Amino acid sequence: MTHFLGIVGPWQIILIVALVLFLFGGKKIPELMRGLGGGVKEFKKAMKDDDEAPAKKDEPEA
Repeated sequence: MTHFLGIVGPWQIILIVALVLFLFGGKKIPELMRGLGGGVKEFKKAMKDDDEAPAKKDEPEA
């Protein structure tokens, strides 16, 4: 990961941000970020549920 950060400099980040602003507009970005955040939360919840599920299966049935 640090190798990737060494390639991307401040000018590249500024260019990426400018392109995103140009393509989506300032009003649309918060909505996109909210959707992205919700997706990440759902992904983490699903990963957590998957990690706990095998422990429940290993328990003896009553």
